[in-house]
Formats: sequence, C-alpha cells, structure tokens
Amino acid sequence: MTACNRTGNNAQEARPVIITEAVKHDSDDPAIWINREDPAQSLIIGTDKDQDGALYVFDLNGKIVKDKVVSGLKRPNNVDIAYGLLLNGKPTDIAVTTERFTHKLRVFSLPDMQAIDNGGLDMFTGETGEGYRDLMGISLYTAQDGKLYAIVGRKNGPAEGYLWQYLLSDNGQGKVKADLIRKFGTYSGKKEIESIAVDNELGYIYYSDEQTGVRQYYADPEKGNAELALFATKGFAEDNEGISIYKLTDSTGYILVSDQGANRFQVFRREGTAAAPFEHTHLKTVPVAARQSDGSDIVHVPLNSTFKHGLFVVMSNDRTFHYYRWEDIAGKDLQIRK
Repeated sequence: MTACNRTGNNAQEARPVIITEAVKHDSDDPAIWINREDPAQSLIIGTDKDQDGALYVFDLNGKIVKDKVVSGLKRPNNVDIAYGLLLNGKPTDIAVTTERFTHKLRVFSLPDMQAIDNGGLDMFTGETGEGYRDLMGISLYTAQDGKLYAIVGRKNGPAEGYLWQYLLSDNGQGKVKADLIRKFGTYSGKKEIESIAVDNELGYIYYSDEQTGVRQYYADPEKGNAELALFATKGFAEDNEGISIYKLTDSTGYILVSDQGANRFQVFRREGTAAAPFEHTHLKTVPVAARQSDGSDIVHVPLNSTFKHGLFVVMSNDRTFHYYRWEDIAGKDLQIRK
C-alpha cells in the first residue's frame, strides 16, 4: 500500500518488524523503558483503555510479560516513563499513567511494576466543568536540576490553562506525591488535547491541539507560559495526534506527529535555525501499517540485533502495538544516529 505525502510524491508504507500480542480491549498509548544494564531486556508499557483497563508490559519480541501486567485500572489513557526519581534516597524508574474515571495519576516502579502512589494522585482538583477532570495525556519532564515533573492533560478544559504541571517527589514515606506548579497552554476548542511530549535536553513541551496543530512551550515553569510555536497546522487528513522525538544529538533530530486519519506520520525538524529557533520544517511523510494511531514512542539507542538504530512503537486500532526499526522510518531522507 502507498500513500501520497505532502510534497505530492508517493511514499512506500513502512512495515513493522514486530506486532505485539493483543490487549483485551483497546490499545491506546505506548512508552519505552530502556534497561540500561541490558538494553535487550527493555520493555514496552502500553495502555488498554477501558473501564476494566490495564497497563500491559511487552518484551522486545512483542510478547506480553504476564507477571508485570497491572490490571483493574479505570480507563488508563496515556503513559510515560522517567528515570531516577529519588524515593527513600534510591533512584527509581517509574511508569505514570492517567486513569480517566478516577481523575488520578497512577505511578508504578520499573521494571517490577509495583504501585508507589498510595492508590493514586488526584489531578485537576477543584475543576467542575464537564470533562475538566477526565484525564487523558501525560508526559514527564526531567529538568537539568533533577526535578521531575508531570504535564497532564484532560478531555476538556478552558481556552487558557488547559495543561497542569505537577512536581513529583517523595512524600517522606517512599511513595510519590504531586504538587501543582503551574497551569498553562492554549486550547482551540475544536476537539481535545491528548498527546503531550517533552524534550528533556532542549527543555520544551509539545502537545497536539487536535485539528489545529502542535503547540510548543518551555518545560521549565520559571521561563514562563508564552507559546513559542504553533506548527503542523497543514496537510493532516483529520487529527494531529501522537508526538515522538528522535534525537540525533542532544540538540538535533526529528519530531514525528501522527496524521491519525491517514495512517501516516508527518516528520518535522526538531531544531530551528539561529534566525528562527522555533521553526520546525516539514521534512517527510511516512505511511505506516498501523491503523488510526494516536499514540507512539521512540528511542534512538541500540537495543538488540533487530533494533540497532532505535525503536519506534506505534499503537494500532486492532488492539496491538507495532514495532518499527528507525531505519525503516528514516529511509533515504532522514539520518540515523551514529
């Protein structure tokens, strides 16, 4: 199958090298945990979005790791990963998911997937608008000073202050607590905001304001709430959705945005220029085999003999997640991290 890209050229559909085993209800969003001691033992965490939902854990062969699956979650929507949160003085890797029907963040240690949140962290407290507490997007930001933040989105919200940013830290008993730091982010009102991504090295937050474009802000609360850019505004069949960042260096690379209705990803330059530091040029359109994808994640590090230059994980609406090699996405047009 081929599809027409934004420049009018035909592009070959990228095929996954692995398709995971199916979740029970509705696959929605993945995140990649890198095992730094043995990258071949890295894991994929994926949400099963349902009233009787779960966080599924997959190995690099797409097999469910049954003893790590977290069941009984109330419509977990999106998930993200962060490394080295200090709990009881010990660096702890974490997976954080939004639980829509309880209005809580759920936090689990990695790789054992044990709950470390005292039953969940209440979000958007005090909000009363319809859908204003129904959690959707989540992205984690690790600042240069080591502080770890959660940027949280919801089904509906005001025109300004749609996203809330929380500081995650030890509650004094080795569990995670969340303290509200700021409210920011413009919302068009056209549909919703679900996909959020953070660039730790450059210190930016990106989010998809569906049917409008991708908005960019500073991740550091002290740098203010001014919008830095609005891009990916044209050439999308329907919703601009999942956002993933492939890093060639600490400051260069690519931003991949799901063109959900067309089963493809639009690729933009991560870095701007000296004259236009927040200009993200469109570089390529990549049709993919995954259907109606609104969630994805990517890493640039070599993991095993299959994923030598990085792994791109994409949700598909047949209850699975697709694993792509970065070189199959890059083709001849994009670079591979050396």
